[in-house]
Amino acid sequence: MAKPDRYLMLRGDRWYYKRRVPEKYRAYDERDIIKQSLGTDSREIARLRRDALEQADNDYWAAVAFNNDETASAEQLAQVRGVLDRKYQAACSRALAHGFIYSPAMQLVQTADVGELVDRVKVVTQASGIQPGRVHQAEADALLGGIDEPTLTVLEAFDLYCDTIAVGDLLNKSPKQKKSWKKSKQRAINYFVGLCGNKPILEITRSDAQAYYNWWAERLLPTDGQKPLKANTANRDLGNMRTLCREYFNYIGQETRDNPFRLLSFKNTSPTEVPPFEDDWVRSKILKRGALGDLNKEALYIVYTLIETGCRPSEVANLLPENIILDAEVPYLDIRPRAGVEIKTQSSTRKIPLVGVSLEAMKRAPHGFPRYRDKGDALSQLLMKEFRIHKLFPTDSHIIYSFRHSFEKRMLEAGLDYDFRCLMMGHKNTRPKYGDGGSMKFRQEQLLKIVHPYPKDIFG
Repeated sequence: MAKPDRYLMLRGDRWYYKRRVPEKYRAYDERDIIKQSLGTDSREIARLRRDALEQADNDYWAAVAFNNDETASAEQLAQVRGVLDRKYQAACSRALAHGFIYSPAMQLVQTADVGELVDRVKVVTQASGIQPGRVHQAEADALLGGIDEPTLTVLEAFDLYCDTIAVGDLLNKSPKQKKSWKKSKQRAINYFVGLCGNKPILEITRSDAQAYYNWWAERLLPTDGQKPLKANTANRDLGNMRTLCREYFNYIGQETRDNPFRLLSFKNTSPTEVPPFEDDWVRSKILKRGALGDLNKEALYIVYTLIETGCRPSEVANLLPENIILDAEVPYLDIRPRAGVEIKTQSSTRKIPLVGVSLEAMKRAPHGFPRYRDKGDALSQLLMKEFRIHKLFPTDSHIIYSFRHSFEKRMLEAGLDYDFRCLMMGHKNTRPKYGDGGSMKFRQEQLLKIVHPYPKDIFG
């Protein structure tokens, strides 16, 4: 910033990059003074191209100096991978400064036309700045593809996937959602590395993928008396490895490369069905004063809100004051994504009238539930524990999500329209959409058909 025009020289109306090779690097770089046209009369464009060349030269000198350092320790020599990375990045920067996209030599031969190849050779000759008939190796490498792209290991490719490739998937996730997203995928990666090693991702073979598949098969049908794991768990990890390979291949331009994990999955013959709460159970067991003991008020109000809205627990836990509309003719919840918090699907965006015990609960929590905001896992663990302690689950298969299934079942049995049910549940509806799903008054009238009665002293 102190010298914005460093290494820039204006000759006529054209800008040049001019720089002397530092004394300590002259043993590795036969150029004395680097001077080359930046091909522009714009100071701003010249600065951008200067930045690319400056970075390229810095990376090149650092890389070749390290490579030629005979005093380097064994530990330092183990960092050859870093040297290769820097040389590759330097080649990319240098090619970009000359107006070209870096491509490995084999890819150039296969994709570039003759005109582009001739242009690249001309620029190599002009930019080398040394004796006629000779070229500078760094320029030739950058423009003619002499540096192989470093192959990332599985763990490095996963870091790249999380930090760069999948950034669009993470834009609207909260910090906790991002952590959960990464955690589930990290498990699959760690299992694979533990089995096959942290090998370069481009060297994963079909045999490696089959070994991973077989490793999971042994856990689905264990012979050592261990509890068998579920097929959907194995399929999730196989799918995460398949996704990592596919997205990385696409990212480096090898989208036609065979995915080693293609078509490897287990048939899930025993899907887990979440049973709904029956109406009598909700009314006699749960909608009863003191049924949940000394559960804190925020968690208690969330339970009551789930009953008449069919919301997911995380949707209620993440409500902000602006999502809770109590001063309208028909009070309602406005479930929608917001900056930093993602909802499950686009169809999950919806407006749900508040009726019955859910309305009374939200009147007591007009600002939402800050104790559990972006803490859906903690909320679920607490509620599961309390429901088990107070024997509020009819069977071991029931969970907190049973409220959502119960809400859907009550709408179905009351004869409410399919489109309306999809709207209230936030389910994707493949039927053509007409209108807005009905006014809030209409929606309220429909939900009042299934509302649970509750004792007036339930809130104390």
